[in-house]
Amino acid sequence: MRDCPRHTQGGTKMYTIGIDLGGTNLRIGLFNEQGEIIEEHSRPTEAEKGPEYAVNNMTEVIDKLKTQYEIKAVGIGSPGPLNAFEGVIIEPPNLPGWVNIPLVNMLEEKIGLPVKLENDANAAALAEATLGAGKGASSVFFVTVSTGVGGGYVNNGQLVSGAQGNCGEIGNMIVNPDPNAYQGPGLNKGALEGLASGTAIGRIGQERLGITNGAQGVFQLAEQGDKAAQEILDEAINYLAIGLANIVHTVNPEVIVIGGGVMKSKDLILEPLIEKTKQYLYPSLRESFILKPALLDQKAGLIGAGLLPK
Repeated sequence: MRDCPRHTQGGTKMYTIGIDLGGTNLRIGLFNEQGEIIEEHSRPTEAEKGPEYAVNNMTEVIDKLKTQYEIKAVGIGSPGPLNAFEGVIIEPPNLPGWVNIPLVNMLEEKIGLPVKLENDANAAALAEATLGAGKGASSVFFVTVSTGVGGGYVNNGQLVSGAQGNCGEIGNMIVNPDPNAYQGPGLNKGALEGLASGTAIGRIGQERLGITNGAQGVFQLAEQGDKAAQEILDEAINYLAIGLANIVHTVNPEVIVIGGGVMKSKDLILEPLIEKTKQYLYPSLRESFILKPALLDQKAGLIGAGLLPK
Protein backbone atom coordinates (compact mmCIF):
# COMPACT_ATOMS: atom_id res chain seq x y z
CA MET A 1 0.00 0.00 0.00
CA ARG A 2 1.46 3.37 -0.98
CA ASP A 3 0.13 6.91 -1.03
CA CYS A 4 0.86 9.12 -4.02
CA PRO A 5 4.02 10.88 -2.88
CA ARG A 6 4.87 14.56 -2.75
CA HIS A 7 2.00 16.61 -4.16
CA THR A 8 -1.76 16.05 -4.31
CA GLN A 9 -4.64 18.20 -5.44
CA GLY A 10 -5.06 19.62 -1.93
CA GLY A 11 -1.39 20.56 -1.65
CA THR A 12 1.64 18.83 -0.19
CA LYS A 13 1.06 15.74 1.87
CA MET A 14 3.19 15.56 4.97
CA TYR A 15 4.43 12.32 6.46
CA THR A 16 6.10 11.23 9.66
CA ILE A 17 8.55 8.42 10.30
CA GLY A 18 8.29 6.15 13.33
CA ILE A 19 11.21 4.07 14.58
CA ASP A 20 10.74 1.16 16.96
CA LEU A 21 14.22 0.60 18.39
CA GLY A 22 14.31 -2.82 20.01
CA GLY A 23 17.08 -4.95 21.40
CA THR A 24 16.60 -7.44 18.56
CA ASN A 25 14.98 -5.58 15.68
CA LEU A 26 14.97 -2.06 14.28
CA ARG A 27 11.65 -1.26 12.60
CA ILE A 28 11.03 1.91 10.63
CA GLY A 29 7.62 2.97 9.37
CA LEU A 30 6.35 5.77 7.14
CA PHE A 31 3.02 7.23 8.30
CA ASN A 32 0.47 9.48 6.66
CA GLU A 33 -1.44 12.21 8.48
CA GLN A 34 -4.08 9.69 9.61
CA GLY A 35 -1.46 7.56 11.37
CA GLU A 36 -1.65 4.77 8.78
CA ILE A 37 1.48 2.83 7.89
CA ILE A 38 2.42 3.42 4.25
CA GLU A 39 5.73 1.59 4.23
CA GLU A 40 7.55 -0.54 6.77
CA HIS A 41 11.22 -1.54 6.87
CA SER A 42 12.87 -3.93 9.32
CA ARG A 43 16.39 -5.10 9.98
CA PRO A 44 18.32 -6.55 12.93
CA THR A 45 19.37 -3.94 15.49
CA GLU A 46 22.74 -5.60 16.16
CA ALA A 47 23.02 -3.45 19.28
CA GLU A 48 26.47 -4.83 20.05
CA LYS A 49 27.80 -2.89 17.04
CA GLY A 50 26.97 0.33 18.85
CA PRO A 51 24.64 3.31 18.44
CA GLU A 52 26.50 4.83 15.49
CA TYR A 53 25.84 1.66 13.48
CA ALA A 54 22.12 1.79 14.34
CA VAL A 55 21.90 5.51 13.51
CA ASN A 56 23.52 4.85 10.14
CA ASN A 57 20.91 2.17 9.43
CA MET A 58 18.12 4.58 10.38
CA THR A 59 19.65 7.27 8.19
CA GLU A 60 19.92 4.98 5.18
CA VAL A 61 16.20 4.17 5.25
CA ILE A 62 15.12 7.74 6.05
CA ASP A 63 17.21 9.22 3.24
CA LYS A 64 15.55 6.89 0.74
CA LEU A 65 12.10 7.83 2.01
CA LYS A 66 12.96 11.54 1.81
CA THR A 67 13.48 11.20 -1.94
CA GLN A 68 9.84 10.13 -2.36
CA TYR A 69 7.91 11.83 0.44
CA GLU A 70 7.75 15.13 2.33
CA ILE A 71 8.84 14.09 5.82
CA LYS A 72 8.14 16.58 8.59
CA ALA A 73 9.58 14.76 11.64
CA VAL A 74 10.72 11.47 13.14
CA GLY A 75 9.66 9.72 16.35
CA ILE A 76 11.64 7.01 18.14
CA GLY A 77 10.31 4.55 20.71
CA SER A 78 13.22 3.08 22.66
CA PRO A 79 13.72 0.88 25.71
CA GLY A 80 14.48 2.82 28.86
CA PRO A 81 15.82 4.17 31.00
CA LEU A 82 16.10 7.31 28.90
CA ASN A 83 15.70 11.06 29.16
CA ALA A 84 13.01 12.00 26.67
CA PHE A 85 13.45 15.72 27.32
CA GLU A 86 17.14 15.65 26.42
CA GLY A 87 16.81 12.91 23.78
CA VAL A 88 19.34 10.71 25.57
CA ILE A 89 19.32 6.93 26.02
CA ILE A 90 20.74 6.29 29.49
CA GLU A 91 21.48 2.57 29.82
CA PRO A 92 18.84 0.11 28.58
CA PRO A 93 19.47 -3.53 29.62
CA ASN A 94 18.58 -4.79 26.13
CA LEU A 95 20.91 -2.32 24.39
CA PRO A 96 24.17 -3.34 26.09
CA GLY A 97 26.92 -0.76 25.93
CA TRP A 98 24.56 2.09 25.07
CA VAL A 99 25.32 4.44 27.95
CA ASN A 100 24.27 8.12 27.87
CA ILE A 101 23.79 8.12 24.10
CA PRO A 102 22.52 11.46 22.67
CA LEU A 103 20.43 9.62 20.10
CA VAL A 104 18.25 12.56 19.06
CA ASN A 105 21.22 14.83 18.33
CA MET A 106 23.04 12.05 16.48
CA LEU A 107 20.10 11.35 14.16
CA GLU A 108 19.09 14.99 13.65
CA GLU A 109 22.61 15.81 12.47
CA LYS A 110 22.39 13.00 9.91
CA ILE A 111 18.92 13.60 8.48
CA GLY A 112 18.23 17.30 9.04
CA LEU A 113 14.78 16.67 10.52
CA PRO A 114 13.38 17.13 14.04
CA VAL A 115 13.45 13.92 16.08
CA LYS A 116 11.46 13.08 19.23
CA LEU A 117 12.48 10.26 21.58
CA GLU A 118 10.14 8.47 23.97
CA ASN A 119 10.06 5.34 26.09
CA ASP A 120 8.71 2.43 24.04
CA ALA A 121 5.92 1.71 26.54
CA ASN A 122 4.82 5.35 26.31
CA ALA A 123 4.86 5.15 22.52
CA ALA A 124 2.70 2.02 22.65
CA ALA A 125 0.36 3.78 25.09
CA LEU A 126 -0.08 6.66 22.67
CA ALA A 127 -0.88 4.25 19.85
CA GLU A 128 -3.45 2.26 21.82
CA ALA A 129 -5.07 5.43 23.14
CA THR A 130 -5.24 7.08 19.73
CA LEU A 131 -5.92 4.23 17.31
CA GLY A 132 -6.27 1.08 19.40
CA ALA A 133 -8.41 -0.27 22.23
CA GLY A 134 -8.56 3.11 24.00
CA LYS A 135 -9.68 5.10 20.97
CA GLY A 136 -12.38 7.60 21.92
CA ALA A 137 -11.65 7.53 25.65
CA SER A 138 -10.67 10.74 27.42
CA SER A 139 -7.92 9.04 29.44
CA VAL A 140 -6.14 5.74 28.89
CA PHE A 141 -3.56 3.94 30.97
CA PHE A 142 -1.68 1.32 28.97
CA VAL A 143 -0.07 -1.66 30.72
CA THR A 144 2.26 -4.10 29.00
CA VAL A 145 3.05 -7.45 30.61
CA SER A 146 5.81 -9.28 28.82
CA THR A 147 9.47 -9.83 29.68
CA GLY A 148 8.93 -6.95 32.10
CA VAL A 149 5.99 -4.80 33.15
CA GLY A 150 5.64 -1.25 31.84
CA GLY A 151 3.03 1.40 31.38
CA GLY A 152 2.09 4.75 29.92
CA TYR A 153 -0.63 7.28 30.59
CA VAL A 154 -2.45 9.34 27.93
CA ASN A 155 -4.82 12.08 29.07
CA ASN A 156 -6.92 14.03 26.55
CA GLY A 157 -4.74 12.73 23.73
CA GLN A 158 -1.46 13.79 25.34
CA LEU A 159 1.22 11.62 26.92
CA VAL A 160 1.75 12.42 30.59
CA SER A 161 5.52 12.25 31.07
CA GLY A 162 6.17 13.35 34.65
CA ALA A 163 8.90 15.66 35.94
CA GLN A 164 11.75 13.38 34.84
CA GLY A 165 9.86 11.57 32.10
CA ASN A 166 9.22 8.47 34.20
CA CYS A 167 5.44 8.52 34.47
CA GLY A 168 4.07 5.01 33.99
CA GLU A 169 7.06 3.10 35.37
CA ILE A 170 4.75 0.73 37.19
CA GLY A 171 7.08 -2.28 37.05
CA ASN A 172 8.84 -1.09 40.22
CA MET A 173 5.58 -0.56 42.12
CA ILE A 174 5.61 -2.60 45.34
CA VAL A 175 2.68 -5.03 45.40
CA ASN A 176 4.01 -7.36 48.12
CA PRO A 177 5.50 -5.60 51.17
CA ASP A 178 6.88 -8.82 52.67
CA PRO A 179 10.61 -8.17 53.41
CA ASN A 180 11.32 -11.66 52.08
CA ALA A 181 9.53 -11.06 48.78
CA TYR A 182 11.42 -11.71 45.56
CA GLN A 183 13.66 -8.92 44.30
CA GLY A 184 14.39 -8.78 40.58
CA PRO A 185 17.41 -7.03 39.05
CA GLY A 186 17.18 -3.27 39.55
CA LEU A 187 13.79 -3.57 41.27
CA ASN A 188 12.30 -3.17 44.72
CA LYS A 189 11.56 -6.25 46.75
CA GLY A 190 8.01 -7.28 45.98
CA ALA A 191 7.86 -5.19 42.81
CA LEU A 192 5.14 -5.87 40.25
CA GLU A 193 7.58 -6.80 37.49
CA GLY A 194 9.37 -9.29 39.71
CA LEU A 195 6.14 -11.06 40.62
CA ALA A 196 3.78 -10.83 37.64
CA SER A 197 5.78 -10.42 34.41
CA GLY A 198 6.19 -13.21 31.89
CA THR A 199 9.72 -13.62 33.19
CA ALA A 200 8.41 -13.97 36.74
CA ILE A 201 5.80 -16.55 35.76
CA GLY A 202 8.46 -18.55 33.95
CA ARG A 203 10.88 -18.31 36.88
CA ILE A 204 8.29 -19.51 39.39
CA GLY A 205 7.24 -22.29 37.02
CA GLN A 206 10.80 -23.53 36.90
CA GLU A 207 11.28 -23.29 40.67
CA ARG A 208 8.08 -25.13 41.56
CA LEU A 209 7.38 -27.39 38.63
CA GLY A 210 10.68 -27.75 36.77
CA ILE A 211 9.25 -26.02 33.69
CA THR A 212 12.01 -25.01 31.29
CA ASN A 213 10.11 -23.17 28.54
CA GLY A 214 9.15 -20.11 30.54
CA ALA A 215 5.71 -18.62 31.03
CA GLN A 216 4.45 -20.44 27.94
CA GLY A 217 4.94 -23.76 29.73
CA VAL A 218 2.97 -22.55 32.76
CA PHE A 219 0.09 -21.42 30.55
CA GLN A 220 0.10 -24.73 28.68
CA LEU A 221 -0.13 -26.72 31.90
CA ALA A 222 -2.87 -24.48 33.25
CA GLU A 223 -4.89 -24.98 30.06
CA GLN A 224 -4.58 -28.72 30.67
CA GLY A 225 -6.04 -28.30 34.16
CA ASP A 226 -2.84 -28.53 36.19
CA LYS A 227 -3.66 -27.07 39.61
CA ALA A 228 -0.09 -26.10 40.52
CA ALA A 229 0.29 -24.18 37.27
CA GLN A 230 -3.07 -22.49 37.81
CA GLU A 231 -1.95 -21.48 41.29
CA ILE A 232 1.09 -19.72 39.79
CA LEU A 233 -1.18 -17.81 37.40
CA ASP A 234 -3.61 -16.95 40.18
CA GLU A 235 -0.78 -15.41 42.20
CA ALA A 236 0.42 -13.36 39.21
CA ILE A 237 -3.15 -12.23 38.49
CA ASN A 238 -3.55 -11.15 42.11
CA TYR A 239 -0.40 -9.02 41.97
CA LEU A 240 -1.46 -7.51 38.64
CA ALA A 241 -4.85 -6.71 40.15
CA ILE A 242 -3.20 -4.87 43.03
CA GLY A 243 -1.16 -2.89 40.52
CA LEU A 244 -4.20 -2.04 38.40
CA ALA A 245 -6.19 -0.98 41.46
CA ASN A 246 -3.34 1.33 42.48
CA ILE A 247 -3.43 2.89 39.01
CA VAL A 248 -7.20 3.41 39.17
CA HIS A 249 -7.02 5.01 42.60
CA THR A 250 -4.14 7.25 41.52
CA VAL A 251 -5.14 8.61 38.11
CA ASN A 252 -8.68 7.22 37.59
CA PRO A 253 -8.38 6.53 33.83
CA GLU A 254 -11.51 5.98 31.78
CA VAL A 255 -9.96 2.82 30.32
CA ILE A 256 -7.02 0.59 31.13
CA VAL A 257 -5.61 -1.24 28.10
CA ILE A 258 -3.45 -4.28 28.74
CA GLY A 259 -1.09 -5.83 26.20
CA GLY A 260 2.24 -7.60 25.94
CA GLY A 261 3.25 -11.20 25.33
CA VAL A 262 1.46 -12.57 28.39
CA MET A 263 -1.86 -11.44 26.92
CA LYS A 264 -1.53 -14.04 24.18
CA SER A 265 -3.15 -16.20 26.88
CA LYS A 266 -5.84 -13.61 27.65
CA ASP A 267 -8.52 -16.30 27.83
CA LEU A 268 -6.85 -17.48 31.04
CA ILE A 269 -6.13 -14.03 32.41
CA LEU A 270 -8.52 -11.27 31.39
CA GLU A 271 -11.79 -12.12 33.17
CA PRO A 272 -10.14 -13.27 36.43
CA LEU A 273 -8.02 -10.11 36.37
CA ILE A 274 -11.08 -7.89 35.96
CA GLU A 275 -12.89 -9.56 38.84
CA LYS A 276 -9.88 -9.56 41.14
CA THR A 277 -9.11 -5.89 40.42
CA LYS A 278 -12.67 -4.89 41.29
CA GLN A 279 -12.22 -6.46 44.72
CA TYR A 280 -9.46 -3.96 45.45
CA LEU A 281 -11.37 -0.89 44.25
CA TYR A 282 -13.66 1.47 46.11
CA PRO A 283 -17.22 0.18 45.56
CA SER A 284 -18.04 3.42 43.74
CA LEU A 285 -15.32 2.66 41.15
CA ARG A 286 -16.15 -0.96 40.41
CA GLU A 287 -18.95 -0.38 37.92
CA SER A 288 -16.96 2.16 35.94
CA PHE A 289 -13.81 0.02 35.79
CA ILE A 290 -12.98 -0.90 32.19
CA LEU A 291 -10.09 -3.18 31.24
CA LYS A 292 -9.60 -3.96 27.56
CA PRO A 293 -7.05 -6.12 25.73
CA ALA A 294 -4.74 -4.22 23.41
CA LEU A 295 -5.65 -4.21 19.72
CA LEU A 296 -2.45 -3.20 17.96
CA ASP A 297 -0.30 -6.06 19.26
CA GLN A 298 3.32 -5.92 18.04
CA LYS A 299 2.60 -2.83 15.92
CA ALA A 300 1.80 -0.57 18.89
CA GLY A 301 5.37 0.59 19.51
CA LEU A 302 5.98 1.42 15.87
CA ILE A 303 2.63 3.17 15.41
CA GLY A 304 3.17 5.15 18.59
CA ALA A 305 6.60 6.25 17.42
CA GLY A 306 4.98 7.54 14.22
CA LEU A 307 2.46 9.50 16.28
CA LEU A 308 5.05 11.12 18.56
CA PRO A 309 5.85 14.08 16.28
CA LYS A 310 2.18 15.02 15.80
